[in-house]
Amino acid sequence: MRIGFDHDKYTAMQSEHILKRIAKFGGKLYLELGGKLFDDTHASRVLPGFRPDSKISMLLNIRDQAELVIVINAEDIEKNKTRGDLGITYDADVLRLIDAFRGIGMYVGSVVLTRWNEQRAAVQFKERLESLGIRVFRHYTIEGYPYNVKHIVSDAGFGRNEYVETTRPLVLVTAPGPGSGKMAVCLSQLYQEHQRGVQAGYAKFETFPIWNLSLKHPVNVAYEAATVDLDDHNMIDPYHLEAYGETTVNYNRDIEIFPVLSAVFQQIYGESPYASPTDMGVNMVGNCIVDDEVCREAAHQEIIRRYYSARCALRQGHGDSAEVEKLEMLLQKSGLSDDNRPVIAAARTRATETGEPAAALQLPDGRIVTGKTTKLLGASAALLLNALKALGGIEKSAHLIAPSVIGPIQSLKCDYLGNHNPRLHTDEVLLALSISAATDERAALAMAQLPQLKGCEVHTSVILSAVDVNIFKRLGVNLTCDPQYQTRRLYHK
Repeated sequence: MRIGFDHDKYTAMQSEHILKRIAKFGGKLYLELGGKLFDDTHASRVLPGFRPDSKISMLLNIRDQAELVIVINAEDIEKNKTRGDLGITYDADVLRLIDAFRGIGMYVGSVVLTRWNEQRAAVQFKERLESLGIRVFRHYTIEGYPYNVKHIVSDAGFGRNEYVETTRPLVLVTAPGPGSGKMAVCLSQLYQEHQRGVQAGYAKFETFPIWNLSLKHPVNVAYEAATVDLDDHNMIDPYHLEAYGETTVNYNRDIEIFPVLSAVFQQIYGESPYASPTDMGVNMVGNCIVDDEVCREAAHQEIIRRYYSARCALRQGHGDSAEVEKLEMLLQKSGLSDDNRPVIAAARTRATETGEPAAALQLPDGRIVTGKTTKLLGASAALLLNALKALGGIEKSAHLIAPSVIGPIQSLKCDYLGNHNPRLHTDEVLLALSISAATDERAALAMAQLPQLKGCEVHTSVILSAVDVNIFKRLGVNLTCDPQYQTRRLYHK
């Protein structure tokens, strides 16, 4: 795959600028972390070369100076709010994050429960954390937040919150998801630090939108496509333009809240350290794009993928027609159509030829392979085998999986597990391939090609089962599906 982003340059530049920001505020900085840290697959898709854990790699450069504060909204605990990408609740994700940070040698100082109102589930979670030896602090709902600045910046506002004890110069404030209250925690800490005579500052670390790319740059448009459910949209930062005469890009929520933030800063410090929302950010991503054309094309593919994902979600009954309409508008603004994603036409053509579901995959060298539904294999399973053959230079007619392996799997499915469909799905065909690889050189060669599938584009003519979707995700394949099912049944697994 062509690379458009320099990971090493990014980790060096980003950590250097964070250290400079700490020094600017006299040795202590609360850095609000936006987006995902461990698994930023969106960034890795639109910036080829950016790794899903690039942010973590950067933070490891300065881990001796950093501690983490994880923020969770008590109301989200009470509502059992779930992360859509991981399928786990926010409180479970707090535990996952603590384990993940500790696993790479980073110090987690505490957890802050925001919007605290003695919610039953939140109280239980607090007790559970404390029993695990984790310090917990409570922050309360402040009447009039965020606009009643005089009340907010007072002993009855931020002063009512429990002071989060920190020991290191860089305090990284993160959360399981949006709406957790990260910014409010940072501002509350600034107030309380100031009350204690400690000089501290605040900054934001968000990857998107990229402030020094144009408003219409595909990478920034792809961010809008990824956040249609939040109703975010990119804007020219008017405060930065007025202060410096420089055009930069930010997003609507930061621009809308900036006058309030500036007033809060003035109330705490006597003056605001920032002239614009862009000033608050510490983001060197745009400086590390080394091939703009590659990133533009990757972002175009992401916009199309987001559109098809929204259409499938709507067809499955858990989407929003307004989101589909917004994505259609972004497609039109970007001049994109199905023609910009060659695997779509290839999958549909194969489906029309066979009268059955079909799939297509674009290899790293641009070749497109297809898979059709057969008596033995589902379209996705057939596609995987055909792609591995192509990558390994194995003849198309070769049988990679021995009949002696396939038969027992089909018998297990239909005779013992109650399935009616004997076709092998992607997980089953990979298992069968791995068994065959123990005795068949060609099967072993095919297995060795699996890493090359990462980053490949795939389209299927029907909505896939959760099993197949998960296999493609774990292989790092970028999947889209036509928003229709194979059958007209009302219930689909």
